[in-house]
Amino acid sequence: MIKIAIGVTGASGSIYAKVLLERLELLKDQVEAGLIFSDNAATVWQHELGNKDYERLPFKIWDKHDFMAPFASGSSSYSALIICPCSMGALGRIASGISNDLLTRSADVMLKERRKLICVVRETPYNLIHLRNMTAVTEAGGIICPATPSFYSNPKTMEDVAYTVVHRVLQLAGIDTEGYRWGEGS
Repeated sequence: MIKIAIGVTGASGSIYAKVLLERLELLKDQVEAGLIFSDNAATVWQHELGNKDYERLPFKIWDKHDFMAPFASGSSSYSALIICPCSMGALGRIASGISNDLLTRSADVMLKERRKLICVVRETPYNLIHLRNMTAVTEAGGIICPATPSFYSNPKTMEDVAYTVVHRVLQLAGIDTEGYRWGEGS
């Protein structure tokens, strides 16, 4: 069983979180996930997707101030933290080493333990501060995976488009899932 933490911030792109969590729900025999929502994540989700479907998912949602969550410690067996979508504010706090809530503490744990931290950044255009923060997180061992979809697979729906990013993120986290692979057919 792979254990991962999922952080959802208030950046635009709630569809990426929705598709990621739905895919993890299908993989619940292989993956155990714990969730962290930032203050604005639920608000943006409701605005962009028009629902509260995150409440029905079979994953524990940890309070952002609950440092008793297992992934707040390096002694836990959680192997990755995926922040999807990752706001530039969250990225900046991580890049600066600020651990003021469960999300940023968990990111700090992943970096210090040399585990996977995958930040699915969602902003455009980038300013120099964003780029330097991405560089700092990358140099510390994190992975910056912009929410930039691919179109090789000829996606038909918004969910299909979002899944092109989610599939890549799951691959980066070491989770094998079905999806389009270049040169390997569909």
